Amino acid sequence: MIRPLPVMLAILLSLFVTSLTIGAAQVSLRAAGSDAWAALVLMESRLPRTLAVVLTGAALAVAGTVMQQIVRNKFVGPDTTGTSESAGLGLLLMTILAPDSPVWVRMLVASLTALAGSAAFILLIRRLPAREVMLVPVAGIILSGVIGAVVTFIAWRYDLVQYVGTWLAAGGSSGIIAGRYETLWVAGAAAIAAWFAADRFAILGLGDNVAKGLGLDPAPVMRLGLMVVSVVSALVVVTVGMIPFVGLVVPNIVSRIMGDDLRRSIPVVATAGAALVSACDIIGRLVIYPYEVPVGLIMGIVGSVIFLILLYRPTRPST
Repeated sequence: MIRPLPVMLAILLSLFVTSLTIGAAQVSLRAAGSDAWAALVLMESRLPRTLAVVLTGAALAVAGTVMQQIVRNKFVGPDTTGTSESAGLGLLLMTILAPDSPVWVRMLVASLTALAGSAAFILLIRRLPAREVMLVPVAGIILSGVIGAVVTFIAWRYDLVQYVGTWLAAGGSSGIIAGRYETLWVAGAAAIAAWFAADRFAILGLGDNVAKGLGLDPAPVMRLGLMVVSVVSALVVVTVGMIPFVGLVVPNIVSRIMGDDLRRSIPVVATAGAALVSACDIIGRLVIYPYEVPVGLIMGIVGSVIFLILLYRPTRPST
C-alpha cells in the first residue's frame, strides 16, 4: 500500500533541488562549495526563494483545511472568503498611511484586517439556510469581490493600481531574497499549531451541537482557526502576494485519498501544498525563460483546472 506522506516528501525534495538549479544565472550546486559567486547566488537568492515558496504552499494548504473545517464546507478557502483580500486591504492602507513602517507592523495590521474579513464571512454565512451548502462559497466569492473592489478603488484614488495589480493580485516570488522571507516561518508555525489542534478542528467540523455534546467548547476553537487562517493569509500577502486555489484544491484532493482524519492528513496537506506551489513556481520560471511568469498566475490556471476536475469527478463512496 502506497503511503502518501513519504511519496509527497520525495516529490517535494526533488522539486526543492530542481528549484535551486533554475535561474537566469547558471549556477552549479556542486560548485557552490568552492565558488564564492555561486555560493552567494545560492544562499542569497535561490535558497530563500525556494524556502519561501515551500512555506507559502504548506501554510496556505493547511489554512484552507482549517477554514473548511470551521465553516463545514469543502468549497471554500482563504482566497474565496475575503480573508486574503482583507489582508491586502490592510497592507494597502499601511502603504498609504505609513509607507515607512517596518514589516512586522504591516504584518500585524494585515493580520487584523484579515481576521476582520474572516469574521465578517462567518457572520454572513450564519444567516444562510443550513441546507443550502452551495450558498456558502457563493457568499464568500461575493464578499471577496466586494473587498477586492474596495481595494482597487482605494488604489485608484492613490495611484497605486499597478502596485495592486502586479503584486497583490498576481503573486510573485522573483523578488524574494535573504532578509525578505523570514516572516513566513511564522506562517509555518501557525500551520504547526493547526496540526496540534487537529482533533479539535475535526470535532468542530461536526457541528456546534455535536462538539458541545462531546465536551468541546466551539468558541475558542473557532477563534484559534480564524487566527491561523488570518495570520497565514496576511503573511503570504505581505511577503509573496495573493496565491489562489492552494487552500481550496489541496485539502479536497487529500481528503479524497485519506479521508477526514485531520491528525493524519494535515502533514500530507502541507507537503502537497508546498509541492504544488513549488511546481507552479518552476513552471513560471521556465515558460518564458530567462524571464518569469508570476507563480500566482500559473497557480490560478492549474488550480482552476484541478478544481473543475474535482467538481466533475464524483467522490468515491466510503467503505
